Amino acid sequence: MTEKMTIAVVGVHVLDTHVLRVESIPEGSDGALVDTIRMSPAGTAGGTGVVLGRLGADVHSIGAVGDDPIGDALVGLLQREGLDTSRLVRRTDQQTSASVLPVRPNGDRPAWHVVGANGSLTLDDIDLASVPGLTHVHLGGPEFLGGPAAGELLAQAREMGCVTSVDVLAPGDPDLLAWIADCLPHTDYLLPNDEQVLGFTGAASLEEGARALVDAGAGCVAVTHGAKGALVVTADTVAAVPAYEIGVVDTTGCGDAFSAGFLRGLSLGHDLEAAARLGCATAAQVAQGVGTDHGTYDLDVVLSFAESAEVRA
Repeated sequence: MTEKMTIAVVGVHVLDTHVLRVESIPEGSDGALVDTIRMSPAGTAGGTGVVLGRLGADVHSIGAVGDDPIGDALVGLLQREGLDTSRLVRRTDQQTSASVLPVRPNGDRPAWHVVGANGSLTLDDIDLASVPGLTHVHLGGPEFLGGPAAGELLAQAREMGCVTSVDVLAPGDPDLLAWIADCLPHTDYLLPNDEQVLGFTGAASLEEGARALVDAGAGCVAVTHGAKGALVVTADTVAAVPAYEIGVVDTTGCGDAFSAGFLRGLSLGHDLEAAARLGCATAAQVAQGVGTDHGTYDLDVVLSFAESAEVRA
């Protein structure tokens, strides 16, 4: 399948540094040996873009990074994955957004994070019309623009005939939902995780929370649900899609990978449930290694995996 998808991934671009496997933080100034330290491109825009590129999309990064060595490394890693980085603005007064993730033996990964240049992005930095043949706009981190500005951007994308999607970076909180509410009526696909949905809405169940977000304006809410897979909710549809049975190494970037697989599935003409299966299958590739850029898969590999691999009971 080669259906053309040209997507602008707008917003959060991060350089992740992963440290494996960390059972505890050394006391005082003591040190400890670990298995692996590696860097990977990440973020609700950057990480999703990397995986979309592997799935055959033409990906254009739009965001803000620092004019610093971390930014050089991040841009280089994105370019290595085939992304067009010409629309990333470089800030001289802000460092590049970065995280350090001590990954535990079970795959959990707490994080230290610097917001950096991601917090400086404005509509003046974003020129959707400059992307030739644009079919899709994915906004990662609407909270950095704020609801009115994010809504304006997504409305413009729709006027251009583009599909729109949104993934939120911050934890779920009712005040944050109020902050980004203006963008939801312009969002075709909202792609949060389960903790965000329950935190945004205060709902007693994931389905109830997703329905509340649909009622707030989102066309479809596709929620990642950890080891349970994903839940897809629209005004008249509910579909639960199980995760795949795999050996988890690191869950960093799994949400971004799900978003990429789900959106790519839709671009190929898949229905919502089949697109969510492709999302879960894509996340499974990432979870078996370290970082969002783990693996050497392509679209054909993930499609085959989605059809043949065992799902969790």
